[in-house]
Amino acid sequence: MKKGQIYEGTVKRVDFPNKGIVEIESEKAVVKNSMPGQKISFSVNKIRSGKAEGRLLQVLEKSPLETREKACKSFGECGGCSYQTMSYENQLEMKKEQVKRLIDQVCQEYNYEGILGSPIEWGYRNKMEFSFGDEIKNGPLALGLHKKGSFHDIITADDCAIVDTDFNQILSTVLDYGTELGMDYLHKLTHKGYLRHLLVRKAVKTGEILVNIITTSQEELFHNPDDDVQQEDTIIDESNSRDVFATLAERLLELPLAGSIVGIHHTYNDSHADVVKSDRTVVLFGRDYIYEELLGLRFKISTFSFFQTNSLGAEVLYTKVREYVGETKDKLIFDLYSGTGTIAQLLAPVAGKVTGVEIVEEAVEAAKENAALNGLSNCEFIAGDVLKVIDSLADNKPDIIVLDPPRDGIHPKALEKIIGFGVEKIVYISCKPTSLVRDLEVLQAKGYKVEKVCAVDMFPETVHVETVCLLYKVK
Repeated sequence: MKKGQIYEGTVKRVDFPNKGIVEIESEKAVVKNSMPGQKISFSVNKIRSGKAEGRLLQVLEKSPLETREKACKSFGECGGCSYQTMSYENQLEMKKEQVKRLIDQVCQEYNYEGILGSPIEWGYRNKMEFSFGDEIKNGPLALGLHKKGSFHDIITADDCAIVDTDFNQILSTVLDYGTELGMDYLHKLTHKGYLRHLLVRKAVKTGEILVNIITTSQEELFHNPDDDVQQEDTIIDESNSRDVFATLAERLLELPLAGSIVGIHHTYNDSHADVVKSDRTVVLFGRDYIYEELLGLRFKISTFSFFQTNSLGAEVLYTKVREYVGETKDKLIFDLYSGTGTIAQLLAPVAGKVTGVEIVEEAVEAAKENAALNGLSNCEFIAGDVLKVIDSLADNKPDIIVLDPPRDGIHPKALEKIIGFGVEKIVYISCKPTSLVRDLEVLQAKGYKVEKVCAVDMFPETVHVETVCLLYKVK
């Protein structure tokens, strides 16, 4: 294959996360955003170490696995979902094989338990960060998700199928309101504009909803600065911005939602980075948190705190984690990269003590608050980088270590220190199996054996998959 040339071929399989493998005359090319069985055309845009990478140009023939219609109008253009036209059974089978191929690269003998599916396939997301923008340059205001492969273009996601229908009603109401008042969005290149994001959270068990409209503080750019005429009566300043969004809050509270809105906020964020964060937040209605329940425990979740985005799927995942952890009576457990302490609190009722370590201070404070809420006195949460904190824990050798690191896995130096404890059992939860495989190589070289592996699908229709791995120290 040659760079710049266009080829046609059939996708043999898809490797994690979305790498379609196409074979043409004994040569292979990786083409992202394709499905097994599709006949596609692609252009080769990179050849590295004899491996070709291509850009998908067109799907010439559907895959035999595409047995159903898309569930929303934007599928194919939106960068959120990849597999809506494939049955959920086939999605699970594909992800199961993806994880197994990866683990098989580094593990010889282990028990692969397959994959556990999400209890619900649609409407499972309990949190969404929607972006303001436009779909085409100088087009009408849009609110939704990024177009696939685009940093700038936004597709209005008012019929998104993987969120609760309440989210879509809220999105449409906010978009209509912004359009009526002629509000402009923040332009990424110039950093000029007003509207940035809409953040919505909803608890599955309690039905409580939080709504947060995120803007810049550039009230003078309430309107598009390129407009020739601006109406003075709708240009706002900080002193009366609360009144503008208070009217929006009234509309939101009147919506016939299945859940109930318990908080509406207006957050100012002037960061140049495309992230959702708060410089200052105005509470327009209610409180700044919701309650969710997992496996009999209650969790208080604030606007920006981390929590698994599929509540019912999280129960499946954590049930498997508890199974792998096994007997915990009177044992000391380290929960490293503990987030808001969900796993720690699920293990604490039947453990001697659980110590959680997490670098995000807000998450640690939430963990402490939730532990108190659940009446758990044997949980300890420490704020700090695992790499640095772990030295201070050296005198308290744990019986079991639970690892739930970020997507890129564990820092090599931190992994060495974790191995240094010499615990009999490690349970590793990974949201990126390629990172897991890298760390498993190190763990096995240092005397640990992979006993069991189970994939858990937390994100139907997408390329993502969680993996839980049980390791024992070889005697």
